[in-house]
Amino acid sequence: MPGVQLGSGVQRLRPEPPEELPAQENLLLAAAYVSDAQYNRNVPFQTSPQAIRLYCFYNHWTMRVVTYLFICVDLSLALFEKPALFPLPFVATALAEVLCLAAFSARLVHFAKVTPQMVFWKDTKNICIMVTIVVTLIDLIIYGSLETVYIHSIRWTRALRPVFLINFPESRQIRRAFRSIRNTLPDILYVFLLFLFSVLMFSLMALKLFGDRGLKTAEGAPYFTNILEIVFELYVLVTTANNPDVMMPAYNLSWWYSLYFITYIIINTYIFMSVFLAVVYNNYRKHLKNEIRTLVYLKRHKMIEAFDILKVKVGTEFVVKEATWKQLAKAVAPDISSSHLELLLRISDEGQQGFVDKMNFLRLADLLNIQVVTVNLRRHPLEAWVPRVYQSSLSLLVQRVVRHRVFVWAYDVIILINAIFIALDEKHPFISYAEWLFLALYIIEILLKLYTYEPRAYFGRKQFWNWFDTLIIIAALVATTANATVQSARKYNSRQILDIVLILRILRLLRVIISIERFRVIVTTLINIGPTMLTFGGLVFVVYYAFAVIGMEVFHGKVRFFDPNFTSPDALVCGNPALKGSAFARDRYCKNNFNDLASSFVVLMELTVVNQWHVLAGGFALVTHQAAKLYFILFHIVVVILIVNIFIAFILEAFFVAYSLGKSEIETAIEKKIQELGVGIQEEDVQDWKLTGNMGTRDSTFSGNDGDNTKASKGLYFRIASKKYRTVDALLQRMFESEIAANEEGPSLEEILSFSPSDIYPKNPNFENSA
Repeated sequence: MPGVQLGSGVQRLRPEPPEELPAQENLLLAAAYVSDAQYNRNVPFQTSPQAIRLYCFYNHWTMRVVTYLFICVDLSLALFEKPALFPLPFVATALAEVLCLAAFSARLVHFAKVTPQMVFWKDTKNICIMVTIVVTLIDLIIYGSLETVYIHSIRWTRALRPVFLINFPESRQIRRAFRSIRNTLPDILYVFLLFLFSVLMFSLMALKLFGDRGLKTAEGAPYFTNILEIVFELYVLVTTANNPDVMMPAYNLSWWYSLYFITYIIINTYIFMSVFLAVVYNNYRKHLKNEIRTLVYLKRHKMIEAFDILKVKVGTEFVVKEATWKQLAKAVAPDISSSHLELLLRISDEGQQGFVDKMNFLRLADLLNIQVVTVNLRRHPLEAWVPRVYQSSLSLLVQRVVRHRVFVWAYDVIILINAIFIALDEKHPFISYAEWLFLALYIIEILLKLYTYEPRAYFGRKQFWNWFDTLIIIAALVATTANATVQSARKYNSRQILDIVLILRILRLLRVIISIERFRVIVTTLINIGPTMLTFGGLVFVVYYAFAVIGMEVFHGKVRFFDPNFTSPDALVCGNPALKGSAFARDRYCKNNFNDLASSFVVLMELTVVNQWHVLAGGFALVTHQAAKLYFILFHIVVVILIVNIFIAFILEAFFVAYSLGKSEIETAIEKKIQELGVGIQEEDVQDWKLTGNMGTRDSTFSGNDGDNTKASKGLYFRIASKKYRTVDALLQRMFESEIAANEEGPSLEEILSFSPSDIYPKNPNFENSA
């Protein structure tokens, strides 16, 4: 009987009559649904063959790369426009922006071709993009016309450029973060109003307590005589940036007045700021859970749609035939190897019946999301070249020593001793000679490991720390040799080379991380949530960009930077007489200006840290108007109070999930099947450099047998790269998805797409109360 060879003596039986394969159009449509489920896309698309092909082309990685390339070009134009870091003529920047707008328009038209018209015109994202394109073109025409007659105007649409980054479908993660902020605002607004009421009450008390006492600040200005100045100073005090300076005049007058400021700090800094964090965290998690619930239902509906397209009736139930399932998987993941595909089929068709039932079919998107590493174990080259020498008793003893944990611990101790020597005086001859000893020990370690472990295993694609360690040692050896050569020539002492040497020596201390398991777990968790943390990086960038453009339009040229050697009167007041005698000029903050995009970002970063932000705000208020302080207060509210708190809430949730949850049910199923087939590799083998990484041949078959768990010395093996799969999105989805029954199809697709963040699924009234 015909079959597919899986292992020694094991065949998968196939039905005698040839299977009827689905039409190419049906397969393409089903693949589009599965691909959407795999990547959590929720774009409704037309189902005609031409629209499906256009939709697949729309989602191709090259199209996404091109879109982001034009977005980057559009955003980077602020570097070349007045006020510019690298000035270019207006014609050049205008042409580049028109080209970007044309690309965005083409992308939008492409999207309109694949989505139903009613859906397209009801989508707020598309309306935002179209409006931004139109107003940008109008602004370009007006600005260019005024420039031709030498009239300077404001390019106000530059602050709208991040709209393209936010609203294209590829940026759904950033949109999710913005939705979290938008949905959190109503709840946080009441807390913020109560906080402002508290600040105002304390301001009135300060005015009555200190306003008529004739007190002066350290700069000689009247102390707490203007209500607006008092409100600003007390708002700054919430951030502790001007503590204890703002208190000192009153404190110098009487010790009892310190109780006023202590009470104010306890109520507003510690209580209200903690309440802000609690409200933001609670609402962020609630809205995130609702969004994940919507994604779960959408994914399930798309998989059901794909199943309904490909299903055939066998006996009393509908199933998808094996050949059809394989075609579908190859269409969704063209680069999947035959061995990997066969492994997933074994999991989906456990009974070896030649078809996949509905419940197992619905897991296909998650199966394809889990990275399974295919591994070829090979003999060491020395074992093939000089087998007698490599298998000798002395050689085996060396290999056992290198593989033993004591060997690792010994080098950990050497690294710690090396750290002590690094902290000592570099010019002492004994310390200088000791560095050569440490370098020799590290080189010996690498050579011993290359002797023990197969070289391609040691330098596999997944062996980041091996590459890092080796490159650091080689670079340190080269830099140390170069530094010794330069010093021996006695012509000059290269400070730059010495700095590189010192940095490379310190970086070697990072090797301790891979030796201590707890360190490794924490660092791995942080690395795993790193890609999703970039979502908030994009969110912060969008806010920074908008504030930077506004700041450049309002404050550029008001503050100028002079070389520290300049002693002219202009240099002492940052090029503006209004700053004479101010803390801004006294602290030489002249380089903190809005004269170009890069400088603006630095100022905004300093404002985010909040230390001395009131000095920056006061300086720019002096060179413009006191109302300019509203710009800095608004930035503090949006970034520090709102976004930073959401970021903290996100880190808490993400780290908790990534650090505490184990493997999912599907990961466990894959791992179980791998072990049943006897082709499994344990995770600890990877830590000991016993694998070659992802080096499996594309079309190899299994080298293990069912029920035989003995491993050959070489052959094809598998393991789950579970740590690569544990992105925060996947973990949160799995956590919330577990609250929904596996066989529950949920509401209709139309109802799902119209969900609001406050909707509660009626069939699951306890969903909001579950964690």
